[in-house]
Amino acid sequence: MLRIAFIAILLAAAAGVAMSQVTIKHIAKDFDVHKLDSSAWKNAEETAVKTYWSGEEAPASRHFTARLLWSDTALYIRFEAARHEPLVVGQKPDLTQKVRGLWDRDVCEIFIAPDAKTPNKYFEFEVAPTGEWIDLGIEVTPKERLTDWDYSSKMQVAVRVETKKVVMAIKVPFVALGRTPKMNDRWLGNLFRCVGTDPGRGYLAWRPTKTSKPSFHVPSAFGEFLFK
Repeated sequence: MLRIAFIAILLAAAAGVAMSQVTIKHIAKDFDVHKLDSSAWKNAEETAVKTYWSGEEAPASRHFTARLLWSDTALYIRFEAARHEPLVVGQKPDLTQKVRGLWDRDVCEIFIAPDAKTPNKYFEFEVAPTGEWIDLGIEVTPKERLTDWDYSSKMQVAVRVETKKVVMAIKVPFVALGRTPKMNDRWLGNLFRCVGTDPGRGYLAWRPTKTSKPSFHVPSAFGEFLFK
């Protein structure tokens, strides 16, 4: 089954299959990612995510939005997530290093494949309401998913927890992604949120992966990131 899915990924990429798209607008200057209300974010297209990984509509109380920007040196992502239930977070947050298993808590995530011809090779970035984070290099092969736990992007994060929402931002230098985009380049990826506890835990996806069980690592479901 994994081999068939892998072949489908490569065929879709080669054929240039039409897919959902997020436009990432260019900014002339870098800015401090900790400025969550920077006027720069107003220039970004807002992408609303309202569905679970299955494609089923999620309740509005779990929706989130994402805004993406790029400069000559870095990619910026700002998440704004509705907050209507207790946060699932670490009791003793460690902000000094990546946190394995962060995906078992409340997080927002972005997967990025810089080379559209090899969507099975991508990077994963997560941020939690506590300011905890993780960055990973991923490769999906016909037999398994390989994870580079030692990958170090030098990502920066910022968070703010409000009464009814959580605002989180990520900045990733392009040097960590192996290339810098040019105007009109198209990369691939997806946007996610994990929220709540079992048995009602929610796994939201911009591009639903539609797996039998919650899974985000499905490159064939990736959408396009268009740099403008």
